[in-house]
Amino acid sequence: MAKKEIIALDGDGVLLDYHTAYRFAWERAFGVLPDIVDPKAYWAMDRYAVRRLEGGERERFRQCFDHVHWSSLPALPGTVEACHRLHDAGYELVCVTAIGLEFQEARLANLRTAGFPIERVIATPMALYGDSPKVAALTELKPVAFVDDYLPYFAGIPRQVHAALILREPNGSPNVGPDLQSIDSRHEDLPAFADWWLETSRVRAQGT
Repeated sequence: MAKKEIIALDGDGVLLDYHTAYRFAWERAFGVLPDIVDPKAYWAMDRYAVRRLEGGERERFRQCFDHVHWSSLPALPGTVEACHRLHDAGYELVCVTAIGLEFQEARLANLRTAGFPIERVIATPMALYGDSPKVAALTELKPVAFVDDYLPYFAGIPRQVHAALILREPNGSPNVGPDLQSIDSRHEDLPAFADWWLETSRVRAQGT
């Protein structure tokens, strides 16, 4: 049996709704559900009416990002269905996510509970500068495509991997600038990517 082609998918912002989970984490920490002030903000801190935290308050909030948090993020609209369409088309889906290794199993449990056809999660470090912390995982996986919503995480990935960027909310987005030239395709969300990828694959198959 031929080995399935792999599509690597980011977690937060591609499969799962980090913004909503951030809001509920704030409520857990401080007892107040913050209002939305900018629904088009890329960063959760800019999306909600929250203050910058320091010292004890910052640590209190950080502790809310525990196994309960990382195993209970809601799926983004249409993403479960999109993944099933890709899976049914014969692809193996692997979540390659910048999350602490101690939360890798929590993320997998989250995806299973939400109904994603994903049985493998690879946790990678987080980084703001230099090559993507996902390079090593993608080099080993050899996926046909990598889908992420954070432009810097495409830096240095193998060139043969199709780089698909999810643009999502525009305000304050890091998905701008000359590095966009290295991206192979851009999409509003994962369902849009799935539509485009499956149609492109169908047309390519008809031409062979």
